[in-house]
Amino acid sequence: MKNAKTALNLTEGRPVKLILLFAIPVFLGNLFQICYSLVDTKIVGRILGETALAAVGSVSVLYTLLTGFFNGLSLGFSVLTARFYGSGEEKKLKENVAGAIVLGFLTAAVIVTAAAVFIRPILTLLNVPSQQMDMALSYITLLVWGMFVTLAYNLCANTLRAIGDSLTPLIFLVIAALTNVALDYLFILVFDMGVRGAAVATLISQMLSVVLCLIRIRQGFPILHLAKEHFVLSKDRVCSLYQSGLSMGLMSSLVNFGTLILQSGINQLGTEIIVAHTAARKVCEIWGLPVSVLGSSMATYCGQNYGAGRYDRIRQGMKSVLILGAAWDGVVFILAHTVSPYLIRFITSSDNGEIVYWGTTYLRVDMSFLIVTMFIVILRNCMQGFGDYKTPILSSFIELVGKLVFTFVFVRMFGYWGIIWTEPVIWFLMVIPLAVMTLRNPVIKNRG
Repeated sequence: MKNAKTALNLTEGRPVKLILLFAIPVFLGNLFQICYSLVDTKIVGRILGETALAAVGSVSVLYTLLTGFFNGLSLGFSVLTARFYGSGEEKKLKENVAGAIVLGFLTAAVIVTAAAVFIRPILTLLNVPSQQMDMALSYITLLVWGMFVTLAYNLCANTLRAIGDSLTPLIFLVIAALTNVALDYLFILVFDMGVRGAAVATLISQMLSVVLCLIRIRQGFPILHLAKEHFVLSKDRVCSLYQSGLSMGLMSSLVNFGTLILQSGINQLGTEIIVAHTAARKVCEIWGLPVSVLGSSMATYCGQNYGAGRYDRIRQGMKSVLILGAAWDGVVFILAHTVSPYLIRFITSSDNGEIVYWGTTYLRVDMSFLIVTMFIVILRNCMQGFGDYKTPILSSFIELVGKLVFTFVFVRMFGYWGIIWTEPVIWFLMVIPLAVMTLRNPVIKNRG
């Protein structure tokens, strides 16, 4: 099979070494994404003040919901690409990539249009404070229409990762991150565009990464060069793509929709709580990143090895990654109980005692249970890789229902303490079906 030299075959060689070689560039790329999101947050807080930061924070979960869905959709598409790569079926691989492009943008057209039309009612349902509504609306509207760019990047990046190249997306994300920082200062400080400037900077930097990825694919990856005939989609192709893509997209959406509901409760607790929670979530994203990356890497790893029929390698890889994840969770526990106050002050550019206290408390409690989320993330991504689409959605549905209950019952009773304890309790409920069904799966039970 023709391919670029930078692609990594995950079906041969020592599993843990291959997984790390694949995951490290993915980790660094995601870290840069988080960093330029954090830079947005810090610049907005320092230059425009706490009210503007609260406006951004009050709707950031909606942006996360949409980006999570489209990343999950494209990742689900790419799992099938990884299987065809592992089995050596180049024609089916190209048809799968073409189908992912068509179905991805058709799906985006429907969802983005609906979100844009109903954006103000959505913000009202989120209980965005009236004094922050105009800023929040101008910020999120731009990002919603920019979802087409987000989808384009995710399709490029996840397709490259499916054939084993996690380095190319990293390089272009670094370039995009540096561009984003420069544009933040340009649009907010020089052009005085307020929170809209941060949104414009994000979209331009994402567009740059898309263009660079397309150029690289054209020059170095003949296996991804598509012809007109590859875009003729059969009913079976559409069904298989949507089965995998919507499974991962919905899994992510259920998680993020639950967080969206939770945010509606947080938005009723005042500006200081909104700012504290926004900052704490930024830290959680960074600390949870290694586990998240190991999970997404295992989806590709399991996909390639499932396509190649190497079930023994799937089991070896899962064991190694769970050990690595547990070790990282121990590091996070120490960090959460030592440096949390300093990180909250740094991100918010504030010495407000209420903000620092609540942000720190959230981190210390929730990060003490990160090991449970590690099992959740690793298991459900592995299950997607070897074809179990139902159990991860069930687990995510449990999270959605739990956050509904906590938002409308416990948050009203206990205030922000209800928010703090929501996720640890739900995590323990979510991991049960994942653990049970993983042990029952033929891929794991088969010792042949």
